[in-house]
Parts: sequence; C-alpha cells; structure tokens
Amino acid sequence: MYLQVKRKKIKLIEPQGFWNRFKGLKFVLEPINYGLRYSKKKFVTTNFLCQRIDIVLTDKEDNILYLYENMKTEKYIFPKRKVYHVYFLPLNTVKDLKINTKLKIVNPKKRKKKEKEKNG
Repeated sequence: MYLQVKRKKIKLIEPQGFWNRFKGLKFVLEPINYGLRYSKKKFVTTNFLCQRIDIVLTDKEDNILYLYENMKTEKYIFPKRKVYHVYFLPLNTVKDLKINTKLKIVNPKKRKKKEKEKNG
C-alpha cells in the first residue's frame, strides 16, 4: 500500500500485533522514508520518537481532517471527533496536502487483479 503525494510515493505499513503497534517509530534513529497507518486510533502521542514527523488524521474515507507538521517528541494530540485513521509520515510530506481533501492511497495488488480481469 502506498500514499501518493504529488509525484512522490510513500510506502505505508500497517503494524500488526500488539508489540509492533506499540513500538511504531519509537527509538528509530535513522530518517524514515515510509509511513505508518493506524486504524481506530484517536489519541496520538509522540513519546520516545527520536526524530520529527508529520501526522495526518483522517476519517474512514481518508478525507483529511487535521494536519500536524514537524511534530517533535513528547507531544500529545488529544482525541478528535470523526477520526479513524492516523498516519505517521516522513518530515515535509504534509506541506503538499490540504484539509478537506482526500488522501490518494494506491494499492498495487488491486491494480494487478483488475488488469487480470480485463485481460481474461
């Protein structure tokens, strides 16, 4: 699964299991070039993040509700209404996005299935 922002594609990872969801980007020292997507999460904290990130809060249809740019560690985003997905993205990704627009999520697996159905 990828997030497309203008001409740039950012790989999105949905952490599975308790430990992976809990750890997330904590204690990651090298700059990230991928994003994390959490579902059914309303409260966001940046405790123990070793780098700055951008955060996007969306609803079920991936319409952008809130944008947070250049978030440093030890910050809290309290629960917001209608938030369903939370995206942790690399720095300077949010500058090309706007509130009340839809995130473009590209899933290469679905594209391959559609091509197979068309070709028979």
